[in-house]
Amino acid sequence: MTSLPPPAAELSADEARRIALRAQGFLGAPDRRAGVRGVRGVLRHLGAVQLDTISVLARSHELVPYARLGAIGRKTVEEAYWSGGHSFEYWSHAACILPVEEWPHFAFRRRAYRSRPHWSHELPDGAYEQVIKQLRAEGPLTATDLGGAKNKGEWWDWSASKVAVERALMYGEVVCTERRGWKRVYDLAERAIPDAVLHDDLDDTECLRRLVRLAGQSLGVGTRADIADYHRLKGEQFDAVVADSGLVPVSVRGWSKPAWADPEALATEPRGRHRTTLLSPFDSLVWERARTERIFGFTHRLEAYVPKPKRIHGYFAMPLLSGGRLIGRVDPAREGRTLVAKQVSLDSPKAVRPMAQALLEAAEWVGCDSVRVERAGTPQEAAALTSALAT
Repeated sequence: MTSLPPPAAELSADEARRIALRAQGFLGAPDRRAGVRGVRGVLRHLGAVQLDTISVLARSHELVPYARLGAIGRKTVEEAYWSGGHSFEYWSHAACILPVEEWPHFAFRRRAYRSRPHWSHELPDGAYEQVIKQLRAEGPLTATDLGGAKNKGEWWDWSASKVAVERALMYGEVVCTERRGWKRVYDLAERAIPDAVLHDDLDDTECLRRLVRLAGQSLGVGTRADIADYHRLKGEQFDAVVADSGLVPVSVRGWSKPAWADPEALATEPRGRHRTTLLSPFDSLVWERARTERIFGFTHRLEAYVPKPKRIHGYFAMPLLSGGRLIGRVDPAREGRTLVAKQVSLDSPKAVRPMAQALLEAAEWVGCDSVRVERAGTPQEAAALTSALAT
């Protein structure tokens, strides 16, 4: 095993937490009036915004800029992502929206997809070529436009055209340029990606070095697992490039494993105003459970796929961030113009007012004019929150 260089700095756990918050856009947060430019700035700053099918208050890719910028219009968020060729969708941490300038740095993944066996889906002769031909002739299309997404079986029983276009997306011949009613809209990469970045010229090492550096910048400070997981790299891929990535080794008191940091994050003390907001469980501040526990002392699990009787905090419990700490969570829902706090869990009575503030702001953002607390940890907690919402 290769020995690690000596750390460039020793950080306290609190310093690491503040560095992480600033790197993720929650300390010294951008001006909420920034609109389209602000959303695109958040995307570039984070390097990846995860997509997910679940929509409670809104979909996760909307919640991410909302958490940082405040109640900017949801149409503005979609326009920022999908207009003007500023982004593309691809496999990063999961299915993610990515800044278009990072297209060349996913060449290593496109090559890997091309060289590995093709899932379990068989593809009839000519189906792949037909999809490319149709896109070239007709322009951007959904899977339905291409002939239908599914056969008549279960949800995973994809049609030949759906298998073909998804394969073309993985290979980089096709790109998802927007979501329309949650359906992917596909186009040829040669049309959708700017010429300046439409290439696979970078070798794997250069791609990995760039993604490790980007992940380190987006996290501020992290362990090997933290940084590799950001774009779903393997640990050995991280090991191969970290020494030349520009990240510097650091030690963090209380962390049991070595860490690396963005040198710019170490150069200035992290200061600025904090956001009080609700977070999507898929937000990159909290998407990795072990890191969330290590930095915030907060255990969080998405329970959407947990059987209802076994859920502790609810279907889509959203962590509450306030004062740079995670101090509670709420499982929200909407009933007409009412935002319903189906289940609220607070770490202490001091979290009541920040939770009320976060719920009121979220309600206004999604067009609700009232908030109702359905259940909390104790009747006293529910009463205190209801009172805070009314004042």
